[in-house]
Amino acid sequence: MESLKNHNIVDKKYTEIIFEKRPCLDKNGQAVPGLFNAWIILNNPKQFNSYTTAAVKEIILAFGEASNDRSVVAVVFTAVGDKAFCTGGNTKEYAEYYAGNPQEYSQYMRLFNDMVSAILKCEKPVVCRVNGMRIGGGQEIGMACDFSISSDMARFGQAGPKHGSAPIGGATDFLPLYTGVERAMASLTLCEPWSAQQAYFNGVITEIVPVLKVNGKFIANPMVVTDRMFDEFGKIVYGTSKTGEELKKAKDLVATAETDLSLLDTAVDRLITKLLYTFPNCTNKTISEVRKFKLEHWDKNKESSREWLALNMMTEAKAGFKAFNEGPKENREIDFLKLRTLLAAGNPWTEEMHNVISPLYNAQKQNA
Repeated sequence: MESLKNHNIVDKKYTEIIFEKRPCLDKNGQAVPGLFNAWIILNNPKQFNSYTTAAVKEIILAFGEASNDRSVVAVVFTAVGDKAFCTGGNTKEYAEYYAGNPQEYSQYMRLFNDMVSAILKCEKPVVCRVNGMRIGGGQEIGMACDFSISSDMARFGQAGPKHGSAPIGGATDFLPLYTGVERAMASLTLCEPWSAQQAYFNGVITEIVPVLKVNGKFIANPMVVTDRMFDEFGKIVYGTSKTGEELKKAKDLVATAETDLSLLDTAVDRLITKLLYTFPNCTNKTISEVRKFKLEHWDKNKESSREWLALNMMTEAKAGFKAFNEGPKENREIDFLKLRTLLAAGNPWTEEMHNVISPLYNAQKQNA
């Protein structure tokens, strides 16, 4: 047999992310010689695994490498630690480099689009191992995956309209397919995160598993309601946060617990083992057909969305990202009432407007 050709665009040593191959397991839990799962691991835990421009480039290359690797059965997309899978783009980089530079952000968003497309065109099943928060762009790249298995402590949602952007890096394309239009509308505009239980109930993820241990035994997330679906008025309460004394007791319990992601890893391996016992071409064809529902919207909208996001860096995004990056810890949102009042009076977007609506400006004014 002739030597096999290398179809990777470039051969890359990864520095911003971790790329590794782990043995694929058979039904008995034994490693299958010559078969692996490719793990693509975000590695920025100090900033909740947000992706920098450099990391986006590496993610694109990593998905290409995993897709081309003949020994890879599936791809696991995850992150370091137990706090966050990904909270989206790196807001420090956004605020300090891209804010006010639409031409630069346009080029960055082309890379972002290529990252989402790299997931959607991967020739292997892609499993999002949700080890913590999946917010903003993290939710978008997570929804581009084929399966999601989550820690029951994770939270899911968007943040764009609260911080100067719109969730058009995939969320407006993908989320209505998972949940229907009205639940998607509420999530995307109000930016109220869902618990893992709510995300499962709404059809966004495949499976949830406990990750907290107390006295050596796994317990379910104690901070959310799981013992009933409806309250006495018929309102859905499953997965919502507990309140009052119940929440305080739950937080105290969480503080004493240890986090153990072993059941999460077992669930990921179990899913991929099931995929292992299928015809690979038939499975890939099935996955590509289901992905068409996402691609239909994504391919139609991604370029116009990119252009809008770039121009938005001169107005709301500039204000929102700078507020998040520079504002005091207890308040990283702009003064929405002031902004809407100024716009209603016909004021243009100027540096003065950026200043008077910023939380830093208002904090300094209060302390003066």
